[in-house]
Amino acid sequence: MYSADGSSFAVVLSDGTINAYATSNWERTWVLNGDGRGYPSIAFSPNGDRIVADNYDHTVRVWDVATGDYVYIFIGHTGNVKGLAYSPQGNVIASWSEDKTIRLWDVETGDCHSIISGCDDIYALAFSPKGDTVAFGGSDCRVRVWDIAAGECRSILIGHTNNVTRIAYSAQGDLIISKADDDVMHVRVWEMETGACRHIIPTDASPLLSPKGDRIASYDRRINNGIEIWDVETGLCLRRFQAHNGGAIIAAFSPQGDQIVSGDYDMAVRVWDVETGECRHTMADHSDEVKKVLYSPKGDHIASVGGSGIVRLWNMGLSGAFRQISNCHNRIVCSIQYSSKRNQIASCSVDSTIRLWDAETGVCWRTLTGHSGAVCIISYSPSEDQLVSCGEDTTVRLWDVESGACRYILTGHTNIVVGVAFSPQGNQVTSASYDKTVRLWDVETGECLHVLAGHSKALYVVRYSPQGNQVASAGADGTIQLWSVDKGDCQHTLTGHSKDITRIEYSPNGNQIASASSDTTVRLWDVKTGTRSHIFVGHQEEVTFVVYSPQGDKVVSSSAYDKTLRIWDTESGECRYTLTGHTKEIADIAYSPRGHLIASWSNQGEARLWDIETGDCRGTINYGGPPQSGLSFGLWAIVWMSPDTDSFITGDRFGSVRVWDVTEEGDQYRIRMRWTSSNGQLSVEDACVQGVKGLSDLDKRLLKQRGATGEPSLLRLRETGKKVMSMVSVVSKLKSSSGTTASNSSSTSPATSSRGTLHNKLNKRQIQRHLRTSRYIL
Repeated sequence: MYSADGSSFAVVLSDGTINAYATSNWERTWVLNGDGRGYPSIAFSPNGDRIVADNYDHTVRVWDVATGDYVYIFIGHTGNVKGLAYSPQGNVIASWSEDKTIRLWDVETGDCHSIISGCDDIYALAFSPKGDTVAFGGSDCRVRVWDIAAGECRSILIGHTNNVTRIAYSAQGDLIISKADDDVMHVRVWEMETGACRHIIPTDASPLLSPKGDRIASYDRRINNGIEIWDVETGLCLRRFQAHNGGAIIAAFSPQGDQIVSGDYDMAVRVWDVETGECRHTMADHSDEVKKVLYSPKGDHIASVGGSGIVRLWNMGLSGAFRQISNCHNRIVCSIQYSSKRNQIASCSVDSTIRLWDAETGVCWRTLTGHSGAVCIISYSPSEDQLVSCGEDTTVRLWDVESGACRYILTGHTNIVVGVAFSPQGNQVTSASYDKTVRLWDVETGECLHVLAGHSKALYVVRYSPQGNQVASAGADGTIQLWSVDKGDCQHTLTGHSKDITRIEYSPNGNQIASASSDTTVRLWDVKTGTRSHIFVGHQEEVTFVVYSPQGDKVVSSSAYDKTLRIWDTESGECRYTLTGHTKEIADIAYSPRGHLIASWSNQGEARLWDIETGDCRGTINYGGPPQSGLSFGLWAIVWMSPDTDSFITGDRFGSVRVWDVTEEGDQYRIRMRWTSSNGQLSVEDACVQGVKGLSDLDKRLLKQRGATGEPSLLRLRETGKKVMSMVSVVSKLKSSSGTTASNSSSTSPATSSRGTLHNKLNKRQIQRHLRTSRYIL
C-alpha cells in the first residue's frame, strides 16, 4: 500500500508484520512486528504521515510513519477488527469489527465520537469525498449511508440479494458503487440524493472505479477472462479486451485513469491502454500467481504481490525494470543449522535456495543457488568453513561458506537425496537416498569412496558415529544398518521394528543408537554387539523424532500425531515424563546445549519449552498461523544456538527464519523474538558502483556478491540517460531517509531527524558499517 503522496510504502506480511519503506530510496524506515495471527488491516492518513492498523487484542493503533512510534491506541471494540478507513480530510478514522459495530474516532483527540450499532456483519465501508457521510454494507444485503454530523442513517439502498463486499463513492460524491455476492454477480450504481439504482453492471470480481469516477472496470469470465470498461453516466459497456490466460483476478487504474494494470494466475503483470484496449507491457518475473497490483500515486511505479509473499516494484519509466521486496525464502524452510564459530545461520528451503544469515542482526548476506528442486537437508563441516546440501534433484553439493562457491556437485544417486552429514573429522560426507543406497564421498576430491547397498526400500536418515568410524542408515524397510567407513561393509543389521524407521541418533559417546519408528516404539541398540537394550512403549501414534540429552542419560521422543513428548531414562528404560499440551502435530524437537530444556515446535508454529527435570512447560510462543493442509511432519525446523546463550532458531512454511532469545523469569521463561527474516530485503537490479578506494577485501566481496560492481547486466540505466553511480552516491541515496545524517568529515557531528539528508561524502568507516548491517542489496 502506498501513502497518498507516494512518499511511503507499507507491506503487510503473512505473520502480521508491517514494514514501512521510504520510496525515495526504498530504505525500510521502521518495522512493526506481527503477532503471527495473519494479515492486519492498515490504512495511511491522507497526508501520509500516519498509518493505522488493527491489533489482535481488538484495539486500533495509530503509528507515526517517520518514527514508528504509536500515537494513539483506540480501545472499545469487543471483537476482532475487520477493516479500517481514514476520512479524506484525515480527521476521522472508521473501524468495523466482528462485534457488529462501526466506531468513528477523532484523530486529534483519540476519542470515539460515534458508535454505529445494530448492524449485521460488515464487509465494506467507504467515506464520501467530503467526509460528511460513510456508506457501509455487509451480510444484510443492504447499503446504508450514515450522516456523520447528524449521527443518523440518511438512506438505505436495497436491491442486492447477498453479502455486500465492496463500496466506493464517485469522485464527485454524487454516486455510490456497490458490489455483492449475488446469485448473478453484478455492480450497482446508486444515486446519492435519491437512493435510486441507476445502473446494474455484471461482473465476476470487485469493480474498479477510475480516478475521475466516470469509468468502471470489471472482470467477466464470460468474455474469455476479459476486462470490460463501463461508462458510469450511461451504464453502457465502452470496451472489452481479453486480459489473461487464467482470468484477470485483480486490477487497478493508473492515477490518470488512462491505464489499467492487471494480474493473474498466469504469473504475469500486464498494463493496458484504457482507450484502445492494447496491452502496453507484460512483466512476467513472478514465479507464482499475482495476488495484488497497484499504481504509485504518481503513476511511475507499479507494485505487484505474488502468492509466495514477494512484492515487486516495477519502474514504468525503465520498461518494466523491477525492484523486489521479499521475505527471503518464499516457500517452506526444510532445515536449519547454526555455526557458532561464525555466529551464522544456514537455512534451506523448498524454493531450491540456501541462505546464510548473520545470527545477531538477521542480515541475509549470501544466497546459494544451484539446486533445481527442494533442498532437503544442510550441514556444516566440523570446521564450519564448508556446507553440504542435498535435495530433490538427486545431487549432493559441497559449498565454500566464505565465497559461496559450489566446490563439487556429487552425482550418482538416482532418486531424491534426503540425508547428508559430514564426518567428525570433516574429510568425508555421507548421503542417503530414496534409491536405497548410502554413499561416502571424499571432501577434497569429490570422489565417491563407497556405495553402501543393502536396504530393500527407500532410506530416510543417515548418521556418522561420534568417532567417525561408522555410519548408520535407516528407512522404510524398518532396519538399521551399521557400516564400516574404511571398508564399506555392513557390520550389523538391527532388526525388530515392524514398520519404517523415521529417525535414528547416536548417543554422545557413540555406544548406543536410538531409533524412532512408525510402529509407535523407540528402541535403544548396542552399537558394538548390534543387540537391542531397551524398547520404549507408550506413544499412541508413530514416533517421528528422537534425541539424546547432551549427557546421554536421557532420550526424548515425540510423535507428530499423538502430539506428546516422552522423556526416557536410558539406564532403567523408564518413562520419566509424558509432556502434553500441543494441540497440533509436533514438527520438530531439540535439546538445549546445556541440557536443561527441550524445545518442541508444532506445525502451527507453536513452540513450547519443557523443563527436563520436572517435565513442566516453562514457556510458550505461537507464531505461525493456521497449518497448511497436506503437510507432513518435519516441514518446520527448530535448532538451538551455542551453549553460551539460551537462544533458538525456527523456520516455518511461510519461508521465514526467526531467532528467539530465552530469559528466565521466576519459574517461567520469557521468549522474545530477536529478529525475523520476514522483515524483508530489498534488492535493486542494475545498480553499479565503481572507483571505490580504501575498502577491505570483505567489503569488495560483499559488493560483488550483491551485484553492485562491474558493468550493468542491462542497459536500462543508460537508456534513461543515467551514468553508473559512484559508491558514495549509492550509499548516500540508500541512507538519505533512514534515520541519521552523516557529516562531510567530522565524526562528532550530531545526527538529525529521520527525514534529514546526507552530505555527498561518506568516510570509509561509514561505508563499511553500512555494508555489514544493511539488509539491502545495492
